[in-house]
Amino acid sequence: MNSRQGDDSREWSWYNYFLAPPYKANLLEVRPACSEYLMSETPRIDLRSDTVTLPTEGMRKAMASAEVGDDVMHEDPTVLRLEEATAQLLGKEAALFTPSGTMANQIGIGLHSRPGDELICEPTAHVYLWEGGGIARLWGVTARTIEPLHGWLQLDDLHGKIRPDDPHYAHTRLVCLENTRNRAGGKVHPITAIAEISGWARAHGLAMHLDGARLMNAVVASGIPAAEWTRYFDTVSICFSKGLGAPIGSALAGTSDAILEAQRLRKVMGGGMRQAGIVAAGALYALENHVERLAEDHENARLLARCVEQTPGLSLESGPVETNLVWISVDPSLGTAREFADRLKSEGILVSALGAQVIRACTHIDVTRADIKRTIEVLGQVTAMVGVGAV
Repeated sequence: MNSRQGDDSREWSWYNYFLAPPYKANLLEVRPACSEYLMSETPRIDLRSDTVTLPTEGMRKAMASAEVGDDVMHEDPTVLRLEEATAQLLGKEAALFTPSGTMANQIGIGLHSRPGDELICEPTAHVYLWEGGGIARLWGVTARTIEPLHGWLQLDDLHGKIRPDDPHYAHTRLVCLENTRNRAGGKVHPITAIAEISGWARAHGLAMHLDGARLMNAVVASGIPAAEWTRYFDTVSICFSKGLGAPIGSALAGTSDAILEAQRLRKVMGGGMRQAGIVAAGALYALENHVERLAEDHENARLLARCVEQTPGLSLESGPVETNLVWISVDPSLGTAREFADRLKSEGILVSALGAQVIRACTHIDVTRADIKRTIEVLGQVTAMVGVGAV
């Protein structure tokens, strides 16, 4: 008998040694933070991000039965099906599966720019703020950040922002937009504004890249098909591991020539995967089954937002909620954002503290209406405990 199948399997199995009772106590020696989570009996409602979603039973079955091959050799049939489906969804000639949205975005930037070039984006754009300085580290490109005058980047914000054709300046090459706009409260960038910016960019020889990590949230919230949004861009990234609920993966879409070059950049960045169909199957299942249900996440977020508006000491940082992100300003009378988040955590509610007085709650496939009602109840209790009052 294989020793891994015998009664003494605990001797070799990391899982059994660390996680199966009574062995999970051993985690105290190696992973204090992890052990705190595993040993806790408090139910958790995780609103930190839509990246924390777990595969559904149907998704797990699809992944377990996926046809696989070597994707670097373009022989994984499931990856090929995912890329074809993604390209068709986004109205592009081709698409490339990547391990992460950051990689997809950075490959997009690498396709359109060279060292010494400059791109234009908002100061809170994910490509600028939350991708480890990749614009500069990977490509030697600088970013010209432009603060929108009226809530979202519009054509009026861009007039006069292209650098002169002078050796003193960087070459302005690219405009990067984001939809939905994470740090703007999950807002949908109006398609009329995008169309005008795209026309301006093309008239001046600039490329357009869309960080569409949560593009399908914009599609569901607006009723506008994905391909209608993406027609204004040369390249588009889309994330499968956020609201769509897959465990891993994003994709970059564009022309066939662009994606051919993107394969080379992905390889250079260490993103070439072998039997990737196992995870591609989860992404494909998400596209086929989890798009329309994003409306539930949006409704849950709006319900939570209404509670925030009625809770003394809390307010919506970015105005009305449109999709699945609720950015909340915490009055100093309730403590810092970190302190307030810790109080919620002690009651089983996990949120992200993303500023001195700002927290973010994100609804997703693993958050039910009952979870939101419980979160609302806890918000009232926690604010009451520090003397501000309840809902």
